[in-house]
Amino acid sequence: MKVSEINNLLELFFERYKLQDKNSVFLTPLNNNQKSFTWEETKNNILKLSKEISDINQKGDRCLLISENRPEWMISDLSIMLSGSITVPAYTTYVEKDYEYIINDCQPKVLIVSNQDQFSKIENILKNNTSIKKIISFEDLKIDKDKYLNFKNLNLGNNVSNSPPSKIDITRKDPACIIYTSGTQGNPKGVILSHGGVLNNCEGAMEILEPIVSKNSRFLTWLPLSHSYEHAVQFVQICVGAKVFYAESIEKLIKNMNDCKPHIMTAVPRFYQNLYQKINSAFNKATGLKKKLISKMLQIGKKKINKQPLSLMDNFFDFILETVVRRKIKSQFGGNLKAFVSGGGPLDKDVGIFLNAIGLPTLQGYGLTETSPVVSCNPFHDIRVETVGPPFRGNEVKIAQDGEILVKGENVMLGYWNNKEETDKVLKDGWLHTGDIGLLENDYLKITDRKKDILVTPGGDNISPLKIENELVNSELIDQAIVYGDNKPYLVSMLVLSEEKKNINEEEIQKEIEKINKNLTKVEKIKKFFISEEKFSIENGMQTPTMKLKRYKIIKKFKNKFESLY
Repeated sequence: MKVSEINNLLELFFERYKLQDKNSVFLTPLNNNQKSFTWEETKNNILKLSKEISDINQKGDRCLLISENRPEWMISDLSIMLSGSITVPAYTTYVEKDYEYIINDCQPKVLIVSNQDQFSKIENILKNNTSIKKIISFEDLKIDKDKYLNFKNLNLGNNVSNSPPSKIDITRKDPACIIYTSGTQGNPKGVILSHGGVLNNCEGAMEILEPIVSKNSRFLTWLPLSHSYEHAVQFVQICVGAKVFYAESIEKLIKNMNDCKPHIMTAVPRFYQNLYQKINSAFNKATGLKKKLISKMLQIGKKKINKQPLSLMDNFFDFILETVVRRKIKSQFGGNLKAFVSGGGPLDKDVGIFLNAIGLPTLQGYGLTETSPVVSCNPFHDIRVETVGPPFRGNEVKIAQDGEILVKGENVMLGYWNNKEETDKVLKDGWLHTGDIGLLENDYLKITDRKKDILVTPGGDNISPLKIENELVNSELIDQAIVYGDNKPYLVSMLVLSEEKKNINEEEIQKEIEKINKNLTKVEKIKKFFISEEKFSIENGMQTPTMKLKRYKIIKKFKNKFESLY
């Protein structure tokens, strides 16, 4: 199956379906209350659900999908596309005003919702809404049955064949979905992604993963499927014919990894930072021989990353360490892990080096919702930790005069829904202006800054707050941090301490800050700080669903405290 010759994402699924054992399990929820689906059941449910949506929607109409990760999510996404409609996924962590904005903006005719908890969040909005004509749910809802259908009651009916359609009238240029950005700077924008854009991502991913995937590969999915990153990953899973497992929650992630023993897992940098802190903290407590082995493992691991030759003794120790230490580390994640893939934000260099050095290959990639979402990724055979890898085939990348990364190709969005003004700001002559600053070194892309998030000192120095924040949160004392100081004489920071260190005194925190400052230039050093008892979270609106901090909201809320430090 050549992905380059596939016309749309439905064709991708049905072509892979033909090659699979129809009765083998394809989609498995790790929540015991939910049902697994074989390839045959998945196909049949796609045909049934698409028929129900087609009764309401015409080609190009929108269908809003609100659900936590579960098998029915993928089934719904493909069903919506098969009906000729456009999927509009929404985060389950949105608040009512977010849903209201999206519903008013894209005017969906069909709503697919997982359960009563999710439905309750939008029930009030629907009282005054005239666009939604049908509601479909995966579990029972307390609702008037006239325009409501339970997924469990779907049936093929006399007029629906259970055979895959012989021809699907969708091209690579047609819209597949509208994914609303998580809105770190205000109202979200609806990014229109094409079938070809996501297929382009699949082609690139298949090249990257070829050495480590097979049709028996197991993927663990936990990032929200409403995020463009995990949304694209589900089609890579189809390409491979993998077994897909849906995690219960972030709190049960390590348990779930042991439950399903995945070969590949995708996550955002915050997950890897937490992992780094926990493993590093355990390493720091080691003594005697164990401490020496850990030190040797990191030393050899860094040599391999930097492509330095290993001595005979290094090779001997490397063999011993693989058996004694690395295998034990991998066993904590199910024992079969071949690669972590990091995306959705910059991965701190020290975190990347550490994870790769201890035998957890971590492939850092780069992209944004507007690029379907991947632009580039490190290949398994040549990981260069300080970069985000070479651009995927079919992507053109160039660096503008001011250092901004520009991208052109099939993966670039069709535009923002109902927002020509914002579209024209970022799409110029076919080139997407990413807002990120970077450079190309030997065809590998390196991100050096974020254009929008730069602090400028009175002396004209440009400072990346993200770089300093990464240094801060790599400390086992600090869980979250925001750096402040645009046009100020020095930088200050707000810190959220880790749970284990909440009772630590200010003197010890000051010592830790001084230690971190040694790795920073004079203008980057943190001069003062204050501690926040309130953790930034999705629930309090300070964090996006992919754990990025909503900088402008945090600064607005704590502005007086920041200013009091000057």
